[in-house]
Amino acid sequence: MDGNSTMPGIADNFTVMPTIFPRSGYSILSFIMFLNAVFSICNNVLVILVTLRYPQLRNPINIFILNLSFSDLMMTLCGTTIVVSTNYYGYFYLGQQFCIFQGFAVNYFGIVSLWSLTLLAYERYNVVCAPIGALKMSPKRGFQGLVFIWLFCLFWAVAPLFGWSSYGPEGVQTSCSIGWEERSWSNYSYIITYFLTCFIIPVGIIGFSYGSILQSLHKLNRKIEQQGGKTNPQEEVRVVAMVLFMVLAFMICWLPYTVFALIVVINPQLYISPLAATLPTYFAKTSPVYNPIIYIFLNKQFRSCAVECLTCGHIQLESQEENTESVQVQNTLNPKTNQVAPA
Repeated sequence: MDGNSTMPGIADNFTVMPTIFPRSGYSILSFIMFLNAVFSICNNVLVILVTLRYPQLRNPINIFILNLSFSDLMMTLCGTTIVVSTNYYGYFYLGQQFCIFQGFAVNYFGIVSLWSLTLLAYERYNVVCAPIGALKMSPKRGFQGLVFIWLFCLFWAVAPLFGWSSYGPEGVQTSCSIGWEERSWSNYSYIITYFLTCFIIPVGIIGFSYGSILQSLHKLNRKIEQQGGKTNPQEEVRVVAMVLFMVLAFMICWLPYTVFALIVVINPQLYISPLAATLPTYFAKTSPVYNPIIYIFLNKQFRSCAVECLTCGHIQLESQEENTESVQVQNTLNPKTNQVAPA
């Protein structure tokens, strides 16, 4: 297939432009993405292996964490590793069909990761804050959540293949994604609905869920104090900081991507430089690196298992660190085990 021909699901502006960015710039991007890929693959493979090895980690809540690591790993393998190579050459040399594949895969696995974080936050809220008798997390409910995530996200990834928007080269032309810069009503309508379902709704659910958890913790602390008990203010501050860190990381990853898309819709005539168009997508590609750190490695139970696994059982973290948690935090964020706690 010739490099200038077009096909369904790909933007009409597929071109090879090796001089769109300085050669040194491509080399820097290639090196940064190489580091990104190495850390992402190591982190997420470790999460998957440790979760499968230790039965105590295989619980309904952790189904979403395992799903998050799998989707992040696939996004890295199908997206970041390819970008390392294409930046090294200075252009997307793999052709149109591979461009479609990369755009589809990164879009699909990226949305799966986003919605895994969303349902994880909601289920934590449901366990901690829902009234007695509410539907609690179970393996069946967890798998139903996974089916919803993969099917719902598949729709948004497949739609550009059938003409609702398209996949094509983006930014400095070394990676492919949704054709954000395509000026058409089909693309605008896709971007707007994509923005609502894959950013606004998840942000709303995550904000509501973690905000409610923090309120529950605060109310429990006040109740204990009124009854003459002792609380640990530092623990409350730690949980607040952890929740803010989660939300901030989520916004850093997805907000630039969303803002860029909306700018294209609001002001179609605005010129956006290739570098400015590239940065949001590279921010999104960093999420597989820090997601395991925020949601998994900061969990004491998982950290203990990971250290034991990496050292072949020679080093076991003292279980005393689990006992330093205050009683009220255990009751609020750990109603069963610390799989519900933010950390």
